[in-house]
Amino acid sequence: MMPNGPWFYCLNHHAVEPADEGCKAVDRLGPYDTLDEAAHALERVAQRNEAWDDDPRYDDED
Repeated sequence: MMPNGPWFYCLNHHAVEPADEGCKAVDRLGPYDTLDEAAHALERVAQRNEAWDDDPRYDDED
């Protein structure tokens, strides 16, 4: 039986891990409510980074 969430995405192993198993918090993204959300964590990071790059509030050029 698959454990319930929360779920994390491990940056070391490039894999989804349940909350009670896996790597240290510093090496994880999450928590995510579903396994599918955790599996797409890097896509979500890329989307957010792109949005922040285009947001004038985060313009570091002086």
